[in-house]
Amino acid sequence: MEVYVILKLVWAVLLGVLLSGLAVMVGMDMGVGTLLRFVGKTDAERRVALNIIGPHWDGNQVWFILGGGAIFAAFPTLYATSFSVFYVVMILLLFSMIMRPVAFEYRSKVETGKWRATWDWAFLISGALPMIVYGAAFGNVMQGVGYHYDWTGQYYQDESFIFYLLNPFALLCGVMSLALSIQQGGTMLMLRGEEPIFSRARAAAIWGGIIGVALFIVGGFWVAHLKGFAMTAPVNPGAPATPLTGQSVAPVVGAWMHNYAAYPLLWALPLLGVVGMLGAVLMNAARKPVIAWWLGAIGWVGAIFTTGASMFPFLMPSTTNPSQSLTVWNASGSAYNLGWMLLFALVFTPIIICYTSWCFYVMRGKVKMDYVTHDDHGY
Repeated sequence: MEVYVILKLVWAVLLGVLLSGLAVMVGMDMGVGTLLRFVGKTDAERRVALNIIGPHWDGNQVWFILGGGAIFAAFPTLYATSFSVFYVVMILLLFSMIMRPVAFEYRSKVETGKWRATWDWAFLISGALPMIVYGAAFGNVMQGVGYHYDWTGQYYQDESFIFYLLNPFALLCGVMSLALSIQQGGTMLMLRGEEPIFSRARAAAIWGGIIGVALFIVGGFWVAHLKGFAMTAPVNPGAPATPLTGQSVAPVVGAWMHNYAAYPLLWALPLLGVVGMLGAVLMNAARKPVIAWWLGAIGWVGAIFTTGASMFPFLMPSTTNPSQSLTVWNASGSAYNLGWMLLFALVFTPIIICYTSWCFYVMRGKVKMDYVTHDDHGY
């Protein structure tokens, strides 16, 4: 197998790793924001919840940047097309996420109930909406998106974002994403919170996990009867990266199950997702949040890699012109580009993981209400 093909495959896996890191770390913070008004009944309790993720939330956004950066650098055609197709959604996502740092900084500037309640709602919206959009995006690409290219390579969008965003399967994926973020956020609140936050977060984490695994299983049966996309002729993985020529694709009901039939070992991925989600539910019920947090992360990894394995080699199929669908083979950068990016990824990704782990280790322990209420620098 030539080096260029190997680099494409490696970056397809790395993209899954980065998207998983984004889901686990950013999703955890979003889950805490979503739960803020429910785990904290008083202003002091809500301040405790905010200070649990306060030292980490902005650092966790690095995974958001890494995910977008990986698409930009490794799959530039996918980046250009997807960020255009989902432009309105991206703007909605960015505006909701911009509310988070503003809410963190402004919430305690004025000591009135109405002021702080307003920013608490901002936390809920900026926590729930991005995770719904994140999950819905996976549902959108699995169904295909209406776009095509002309002979010059110019991209054209062929359907309104309302139709591909607000459809039942995409909404199922969005709600599942939100449920898993609530599970992860609730587990984090259990790790560093005391009563009564601990018990309220525990209940939310358990229900989030139950809903998440239920929707994951329902989604699996749905995908088996969903119209996917399949190659109808052999394709050269090492061919020049252009969506204009070189492949023949057709929509086929049940196509997203073909890889599992060809490679039965791939069934380990959805099994990993189910075991991780259910294991996290059981460990939270047993009041063991450390184990539950790691199992919840495994559940996220299983879910995202299940999607990738189902669609491979497709990245974003086209419903308008299926043969112009973007795949791992035709949407990647050059071999030179992928090689250098791999070198940087192998150096900096472990550094980010080690530094993040060190930060969580240094700032471990319970967040005390007395400490928060008497600390002028706390959120």
